Amino acid sequence: MSNSKNLIDTEQRLGAHNYKPLDVILTRGEGVYVWDTDGKRYLDCLSAYSAVNQGHCHPKILAAMVEQAGKLTLTSRAFRNDQLAHLYEELAALTGSHKILPMNSGAEAVETAIKAVRKWGYEVKGVPEGKAEIIVCADNFHGRTLSIISFSTDPDARTGFGPYTPGFRTVPFGDADAFAAAINENTVAALIEPIQGEAGVIIPPSGYFKRVRELCTENKVTLILDEIQTGLGRTGKLLAEEHEGIEADVTLIGKALSGGFYPVSAVLSNSEVLGVLKPGQHGSTFGGNPLACAVARAALRVLTEEGMIENAEKMGDYFLEGLRSIRSNIVRDVRGRGLMMAVELVPEAGGARQYCYTLKDRGLLAKDTHENTIRLAPPLVITKSQVDWAVEQIEKTLA
Repeated sequence: MSNSKNLIDTEQRLGAHNYKPLDVILTRGEGVYVWDTDGKRYLDCLSAYSAVNQGHCHPKILAAMVEQAGKLTLTSRAFRNDQLAHLYEELAALTGSHKILPMNSGAEAVETAIKAVRKWGYEVKGVPEGKAEIIVCADNFHGRTLSIISFSTDPDARTGFGPYTPGFRTVPFGDADAFAAAINENTVAALIEPIQGEAGVIIPPSGYFKRVRELCTENKVTLILDEIQTGLGRTGKLLAEEHEGIEADVTLIGKALSGGFYPVSAVLSNSEVLGVLKPGQHGSTFGGNPLACAVARAALRVLTEEGMIENAEKMGDYFLEGLRSIRSNIVRDVRGRGLMMAVELVPEAGGARQYCYTLKDRGLLAKDTHENTIRLAPPLVITKSQVDWAVEQIEKTLA
């Protein structure tokens, strides 16, 4: 029995079956490439759901991690550490945020925002206690915690986990009129992804976010943008909101905030919203720990200093052009922004997963989503020749 087979069998036997990964066992990564246990090389077109925007095992982030790990890793927030203030300063300078709250995972950042805007609603806006409502969009993906799946429209994420957390109102994504109609005197916030990633890279119509921003301002509603997947260069801008010419009241970042080395997330906002949280009302043992901060600082530095955001814009346009030139009767739509792309297949194609397996055999790793869609999101360090090679493999697979 091969070692790969052994490892897969052990996972099946001892692990909970809450994932259905492609059967490739990866052991090493560098830049845009990963290698499996048999030594075969693949071009990674998922980037761990955009957590490795900076490429696998970036040497400068690695060096920062190793250095900090040898000095101090965790103090809890009971004491201060010498990395947190620097991370705050650098994040504020980069994003224009006035207040920052560090957490570990994306889902924790979402939960933090939900708690903060509810409290803001009661203490600042004057919503009656227990009545706060948050507007969310159908087909959203914000994480897997109980409160988050309570407002999911995905039956797999939601079914069987009730009773559900109340206080959410769902509207169709990209429909500004439906959004306007959902606002009432108890609406404290709207929580939206600039581009819906899990739903299949769904880009809203032009002008949608401008209107949403106006409606939030007019009605004193906090606009929360979940940029955990779209943020930090993925769409060719530091934050995807820049494409829409708007500014959120609360921005959630995670994933690429550590370049894939460590779980780090952050809630970026202002004193009005985050100022409602007092000592003891919210926190996390690991949130803002010195190792996380040192890693995040290095991850942000390489992202900006090495031109990765500009490269995402350039290579994204080039990749999209290549994908759109593919002639195939099973392709229904090609869409994307920056290096966040999707190829949607016609239902008659028989599902996207089989094509992801064919791509794997050709040395390209991508992931199916929503049955018929292949999602493509390579690290932001991808080059023109690597894009050419990827398009060629995708063309051969779909032709």
